[in-house]
Amino acid sequence: MNITIYSTTTCPYCKMLKDYLIGKSVSFIEKMVDTDEEAQKEMLSASNGFMGVPFTVITRDDGTKETVVGFDKGRFELLLIK
Repeated sequence: MNITIYSTTTCPYCKMLKDYLIGKSVSFIEKMVDTDEEAQKEMLSASNGFMGVPFTVITRDDGTKETVVGFDKGRFELLLIK
């Protein structure tokens, strides 16, 4: 499973999400959309134009993808145990 978090340098919910995943020993890649134009383009493509952060893409080993808008702890709990 690969997790990519699209984030900004000032987003408190992004920090909460990252702290939550670190606390669960879940690795992730962080892409800063406020300082990296390429990351911003990736996020726009993956989110169908949505610009809110955090925006997370979870890619499973079989290639299926799940997306999560915001820090939805309940949804992460469900997705991380699958």
